[in-house]
Amino acid sequence: MEPLVSHEGLVAPLDRDNVDTDAIMPKQFMKSIARTGFGPYLFDEWRYRDPGYYGKPAAGRTPEPGFVLNQPRYAGASVLLARRNFGCGSSREHAPWALHQYGFRVLIAESFADIFFNNCCKNGLLPVRLDAARIDRLMAAVDASPGYRLRVDLAAQTVTTPDGDALAFDLAPALKTLLLEGLDETGATLAHADAIRAFEAAHLERSPWL
Repeated sequence: MEPLVSHEGLVAPLDRDNVDTDAIMPKQFMKSIARTGFGPYLFDEWRYRDPGYYGKPAAGRTPEPGFVLNQPRYAGASVLLARRNFGCGSSREHAPWALHQYGFRVLIAESFADIFFNNCCKNGLLPVRLDAARIDRLMAAVDASPGYRLRVDLAAQTVTTPDGDALAFDLAPALKTLLLEGLDETGATLAHADAIRAFEAAHLERSPWL
């Protein structure tokens, strides 16, 4: 995965509580486990009026004009701003795959479902938790200011607004390291491959009957 040290991007507001993983990546797209090609179907049942399926081209489909990601002012957004309990529901990893493949690198919300939060960090997405009052202020600013952008510094654990207000956030050190170094759990384990091999050799020498 690509390391994420800092990111600046256009913000798209999804002003809803309890956005579940079936809304993020509807169940009919889970027939594929290829880990690619899910971006076009992000929020599919909210973005389109006609039903979609994996492999169906966007050309010819009927978009829902009121949905935020279909509005021209949010084209190319890479920061998604949401409310509380984002990513609730099933633990499908397809949800963070779709968000990342659509183009999002940072998710900002009041709270996230625990499994979804961890899945994001293991798939190159930074989930940022801010309190409700700050989310309210950001929602209002995005609505009032077309082209509103935020700068997110993972190393410093801050979100900086266009007027220079730096909002601090917390992230567990292990998850922070995965994102900073562009690793998933397998990659993090392989970083200790020499130590693992040394342990196995010593263990076999002590216990040759194994």
